[in-house]
Amino acid sequence: MTEFTTRPELLGTFGVVTSTHWIATAVGMSILEKGGNAFDAAVATGFVLQVVEPHLNGPGGDLPAIIHSAATGRTEVICAQGPAPSGASIARYKSEGLDLIPGNGLLATVIPGAFDGWMLMLRDYGSMTLREVLEPAIFYAEHGHPLLARVSGTIAELADFFRTEWPSSAETWMPGDEVPAAQSMFRNPVLARTWRRILDEADAASGRDAGIEAARHAFYKGFVAEAIDRYCRETEVMDGSGERHRGVLTAEDMSGWHATVEEPQFGTYHDWTIAKTGPWGQGPVLLQGLKILEGFDLATMDPNGPDYIHTVIEAMKLAYADREVYYGDPDFHDVPMETLLSEPYAAHRRTQIGERASMELRPGTVPGFEGQRDRTMRMLAGMGTGAVYEPTMAHLSERRGDTVHIDVIDRWGNMVSTTPSGGWLQSSPVIPELGFCLNSRAQMFWLEDGLPTSLAPGKRPRTTLTPSLALRDGKPLLAFGTPGGDQQDQWQLAFFLRYAHHETNLQAAIDAPLYHSTHFPASFHPRTCSPGGMLIEGRVGKTTIAELRRRGHLVTVAGDWDIGRLTAARREPSGLLRAAATPRLMQAYAAGR
Repeated sequence: MTEFTTRPELLGTFGVVTSTHWIATAVGMSILEKGGNAFDAAVATGFVLQVVEPHLNGPGGDLPAIIHSAATGRTEVICAQGPAPSGASIARYKSEGLDLIPGNGLLATVIPGAFDGWMLMLRDYGSMTLREVLEPAIFYAEHGHPLLARVSGTIAELADFFRTEWPSSAETWMPGDEVPAAQSMFRNPVLARTWRRILDEADAASGRDAGIEAARHAFYKGFVAEAIDRYCRETEVMDGSGERHRGVLTAEDMSGWHATVEEPQFGTYHDWTIAKTGPWGQGPVLLQGLKILEGFDLATMDPNGPDYIHTVIEAMKLAYADREVYYGDPDFHDVPMETLLSEPYAAHRRTQIGERASMELRPGTVPGFEGQRDRTMRMLAGMGTGAVYEPTMAHLSERRGDTVHIDVIDRWGNMVSTTPSGGWLQSSPVIPELGFCLNSRAQMFWLEDGLPTSLAPGKRPRTTLTPSLALRDGKPLLAFGTPGGDQQDQWQLAFFLRYAHHETNLQAAIDAPLYHSTHFPASFHPRTCSPGGMLIEGRVGKTTIAELRRRGHLVTVAGDWDIGRLTAARREPSGLLRAAATPRLMQAYAAGR
């Protein structure tokens, strides 16, 4: 029987691209049509997303990518998450009178990693020149693109603040001192000039790889780094603390950093193997949730029923509690992932899921880490509460930035799943010479000593960015992901479980009702939480919602199509390709043939 979907699941053999904006998806597909591979297409798509979704990501942001190379047979992670600058110490920030790092402004900035991540992907895995993959983004920045209504709304909400506090942002986002209308042609000529200057330096080098290296030099050691250094040193910026601060990021910080390639963190669920980032991101919570849920017979439950949703929500509460205590940059702290992903540990955690919704944050106890657990829980005990929701959903304020996502598979079997983020137009003022702003990723650090997520120079923040790549029988099969901050792995879990147990159609699995918990501390300023809270799409049904409330969940009912921005792509062993994208917000699209 054909499953009802809002859109068809796309089928093909040549290639598929799916992303959070139709223009970016079309550009990625055009790169495949020109003979590029999945990595070329992902890079071009990523740069276009910086232009057409500037409220969700930008050139000053960051990215993780999980990739599979058909040539080498290897599945790897590209870490383009920049670390904290050398001047970013707890003592320095405390001296500014801060207890939390602001959610915007220059003190919230870490080294921008996205550009180097894209360059690494292009150089080592792609086949095209930088000019070929960057020119589509330059075109849209220079000649304009139809502005999303949500971008217009974001600018409108911040217009007065931009005028009074961030005049360079007002100049960029409000040309003529007017908020640009939805669907009007919007341009960023200064950004286009920045990219053209980088291209000029790349073209002056001898050969493709040398050109990419010249571009990296221009960004991290040349004119881009110099402009960022000068702006951070000379400009005091109003931020979420209510005070003005200069930044601590320097050109020296940028010149000493580069994106890296590392092994994924793997986890298993029945006959699936799922690749995620390491615990410098939140990705392993998906693996922990799956391992806990593996002991329940989810396949026999109604995926829209209260038993199923209660069980999944309670499992994620447990996994996210462990995130708060144990996750962080493994270059700085020992993270007990082997224990956290073990069957004995999951079996014990399983017993903590009862008939009622938990109202407590309940991290597990790992031998040798008791002190770390106690320190974290003492700190969190003093936190306030308040609703925490995903910042791009229609029922929320536009003031918070968010994220984009890309999945690409080509005819040779190369696969990319990547979740670029940061550097959105709300994060900090536009640097006038460059046409883009910096990220606010440092807000994910705590200004408390002794934690895996304590602020320290050179440390990666524990991000929420979490692409996914799933394998079966050792063969890569499925790339998927979503924007959504702390909710990324919750929505991915709901999608993956439904797909693994109940659906054969990617689009149907994406279209199904979504939900998430707001129980645990948020990763974003002001770091609030809502114990027992959950959000669910109303079309799951009144009976399910009533029963969840009876079990103690504090349920907020969202609109029928308000939660999640999932995209996904699959490659069958036969070479058949599939792709799908969420209809929510009506801007994500898949393409393929």
